Amino acid sequence: MSAAAFARDLSAWFRKNGRDLPWRRTTDPYAILVSEVMLQQTQVATVLERGHYTRWMERFPDFATLAAAEENAVLQAWEGLGYYRRARNLLALARTVAHRHGGVFPRDLESIRALPGIGPYTAGAVASFAHDTPAPLVDGNVARVLSRLDDDATPADSTAGQKRLWQRAAELVLAASSPRVFNAALMELGQTLCRPGAPLCLSCPVKKHCRATDPAALPVKRARPAPTRVVERVFLLQENGSVLLEQERGPRRTGLWKLPALPDAAHAAAPPVLLKTAYTITRYKVTLWVHEPPPGELVRAENHRLIPRAELGATPMPSPYRRALDTLLARREFRLH
Repeated sequence: MSAAAFARDLSAWFRKNGRDLPWRRTTDPYAILVSEVMLQQTQVATVLERGHYTRWMERFPDFATLAAAEENAVLQAWEGLGYYRRARNLLALARTVAHRHGGVFPRDLESIRALPGIGPYTAGAVASFAHDTPAPLVDGNVARVLSRLDDDATPADSTAGQKRLWQRAAELVLAASSPRVFNAALMELGQTLCRPGAPLCLSCPVKKHCRATDPAALPVKRARPAPTRVVERVFLLQENGSVLLEQERGPRRTGLWKLPALPDAAHAAAPPVLLKTAYTITRYKVTLWVHEPPPGELVRAENHRLIPRAELGATPMPSPYRRALDTLLARREFRLH
């Protein structure tokens, strides 16, 4: 297969059929970076249809504005996207660009990779989309396309598989007349036609270059462990128009606020349940029980705070807790507090 011919055919298809996405209308590295960070582990439809990208860009339109923002405001703006470390990394990166690079995003890959929270994929994406640099990128969609293109059964999530994929991506982007167009086309193909399960091979613009004999079986991945089931028990306490919340300290959602954990001593004879719901985060399937306050005098921890109901909307909170709290506060008996 000719790398140049593949790049030419795929790019020509994309120029005619690529979706019109807001971050594809610009070469501003900030706007492109925000989109790439949001799209890590989040679908395009979620980012666009729920307005996350538009709201963020209106509130933090450039590196300088984001760099000057308080972390609480950044976390609140990120709410609904999950994986809050991404928001913190964006904030740290904006401050690095503002203070060490004079507010100008660097152009070379080495300097981009040195920024907080930037890995090989994000560096390649921003460099190619913003500066048309021939930088490779490999995400899940690209890995699927390349594994099928070469009929490669090396597990895509293994060290050997990743090395092979990145080498192939580099070879192909170097053969493209426009790395910006080619990398976008490669991702678009994986998102729309060369999709998981049953790919739409008859509609593929580069099917003559593809060696896959059983494309639905590719890419090969190592077996994943079964999801871990977790139970969370929390309680809802209101006082004088305020709600008691607890600030998280764990590595995943540090700084966010949630309903306070039910004390361990109250688990055996738990107070009445107000709400039961469920959510999934990474490999955990969580059942969330919201109880009435535990009986007796409540010992409040230093990370507990009564937050007025009028301020809850501006308080950064994980989405599952936001939904549970909104559901309960919408009930008549809780609205009257």
